[in-house]
Amino acid sequence: MTPILQVKGITKRYGGLTAVNEVSFDVAEGEILSVIGPNGAGKSTLFKLISSFVTPTSGEVLFKGDRISGLAPHQVARKGVVRTFQETTIFRSMTVRENVIVAHHLRSRASLLGFFLGTSLARQDEAEFGASADGIIDFLGMGAIRDELASNLPQGHLRALGMAIGLATNPRILLLDEPFAGMNHDETMRMVGLVRRLRDERGVTVLLVEHDMPAVMKISDRIVVINFGQKIAEGTPAEIQSNEKVIEAYLGSEDAAIGM
Repeated sequence: MTPILQVKGITKRYGGLTAVNEVSFDVAEGEILSVIGPNGAGKSTLFKLISSFVTPTSGEVLFKGDRISGLAPHQVARKGVVRTFQETTIFRSMTVRENVIVAHHLRSRASLLGFFLGTSLARQDEAEFGASADGIIDFLGMGAIRDELASNLPQGHLRALGMAIGLATNPRILLLDEPFAGMNHDETMRMVGLVRRLRDERGVTVLLVEHDMPAVMKISDRIVVINFGQKIAEGTPAEIQSNEKVIEAYLGSEDAAIGM
């Protein structure tokens, strides 16, 4: 399959510290690819480099063949590469529906002044955003809580709301930052199902960073493993589970930490 995203020799140094060191991999359109590694391996920095929240020291990231490294994060998001955050993008004083509507404004045709003055174009945008928000909420099975304040939501629903906010921007690639963190088993399995539906029913390519290894092994088409800022393995879940370098990186034991 043709890569929709290409990471080419990406490196990030902070003074004498190399956080990410010449990491390269491709993401095929329609793929679910996970990036894993021990704590401090460089996963978060890699995600920031891909979404252009951090400028690389060297190397580049290409989206559909065009370089996106060095662009402002909102420009990258407008192109279709959208990163979700664990909770920082959620307005807790707003309802679920209001949060999703606000997230649509990256796609606004009307100006900020237009929304203030209530121009016809702004009213059209608001109507379209409301309808789209309702569709996203229903797609994610959140209809029963659409009018619930975000501050009242349990962890699983907060994660789903973060995904809904990401979907509101109409992404081609969704970068999920630890989507299963803090969830119990049932919540995790529900979220695994939602991520698969994003790919299968909405055609969204998914790139995720995650520590929950059983969930990663269950959901991923391929996995990239990094350790001390370097890529040490890449392959299918079965290949990763049997890779000696990966086993060594996870404290040298074949146990539940890497899904075995």
